[in-house]
Amino acid sequence: MPAAPGKSSDSAPPGPRRALVAGSVGNFVEWYEFGVYGYFATVIAANFFTPQGGGDAEALIRTYASFALAFFFRPVGAAVFGRVGDRLGRRPTLILVLLLMTGATTLIGLLPTYATIGAAAPWLLTCLRALQGLSAGGEFGGAVSVMTESAPPGRRGLYGAWQSFTVALGLLGGAGAAALLAAVLTQAELNAWGWRVPFLMTLPLGLAALWLRLSLEETPAFRRGRALANDPGGHATTGGEGRPVAPVREAAVAIVLGAGRLMGWSAAGYTFLVVLPSYLQTSLRATFQQALIATVLANAGFAASILPAGALSDRIGRRSVMTAGAVLVAALALPLLNSVQDAAAPALAKGLAVFAAGAAVGLLAGPGPAMLSEMFPTRVRYTGLGLAYALSNAVFSGCAGLVITWIIARTGDVDVPAYYVVVTALVSALALATLRGDDHRRPLRDR
Repeated sequence: MPAAPGKSSDSAPPGPRRALVAGSVGNFVEWYEFGVYGYFATVIAANFFTPQGGGDAEALIRTYASFALAFFFRPVGAAVFGRVGDRLGRRPTLILVLLLMTGATTLIGLLPTYATIGAAAPWLLTCLRALQGLSAGGEFGGAVSVMTESAPPGRRGLYGAWQSFTVALGLLGGAGAAALLAAVLTQAELNAWGWRVPFLMTLPLGLAALWLRLSLEETPAFRRGRALANDPGGHATTGGEGRPVAPVREAAVAIVLGAGRLMGWSAAGYTFLVVLPSYLQTSLRATFQQALIATVLANAGFAASILPAGALSDRIGRRSVMTAGAVLVAALALPLLNSVQDAAAPALAKGLAVFAAGAAVGLLAGPGPAMLSEMFPTRVRYTGLGLAYALSNAVFSGCAGLVITWIIARTGDVDVPAYYVVVTALVSALALATLRGDDHRRPLRDR
């Protein structure tokens, strides 16, 4: 229930459920699109990155290079839009990034292919991916800020987990759209025009998301932060005892540490949830339909564990849940991948393996947004948590498909995805060990 006018207490945030829905819906659109690009990587490679004489592996690597480029624009978007969001407000910034994201995604569905306009096609696609990267970089920080700043006491983990949950729904939506098209269209139809349909579907989805975000209110924490900034006696350059609050060095350290805590989530999430379809097709010779079924199961496991993990972190702490997730991901990566590789293994066993892989990643993704939000004060929260997330994803998610595909092509070792996940998850576990056990009980910092 909205708070009475003039009240901004954390015990009665205005419209928390409305804020939760408005903050989540843009993430669904974003990750639906990113998932579609990954699921159709082999089709996009054939249409945009295969000049005469180019091989399939070379085209796929170029496709993933474009995929990675979008991720490297995300830190730029996080810095630019995060600064706007911390100064002008979460609401107008989230509306702007949603419009940019929807427009760029829809245009991808309208692009002429390499066969039509030659070398201009991959360049145009890459430019649109860059725009998507900018908008996606501004999405996460704002959405998580809105969700966690609007959360009732003791429920930040659960509210923040909805960001990750809508990521899972977006990936599942993209996989479902791809699987449906693969079932009703021939391969020739899919390659010729069917791949465009999921991208064009973003337009009505984006308009629906825009309608919801137009009704979004600013959070109590942002309004308090603005009041402090306008108060000459309480300007957020010093704390209550005159000590500096969140100076540049402290914020930079927090961003790097936050990225380290997320790297296992970033690497494992993209390896198991997005890169898996192309890996199964190119390395294990699975059909497009088989690869998509495996991906749907992995994302279903991911979605199933996110909200319980977020809620559990509100009870026992972010550190315990996320560290357990990182260790579990590292321990299970190679056995799970080997079970998928085993041609003699029953289909049920393979399905359970990819479902378990997704569920393990969900233990990291559920508490992750709240953990980041608790690392930064209100005046830099949008920018700080957005940059930490964007940097982690740029390095460890955006490069996952490119690095894994390139190393497998050079070495022939099909266990490369598991090695990649193990190393990043173990480093992430070490970074998570530095979390305080009671962060989930502390109020968000205004200064």
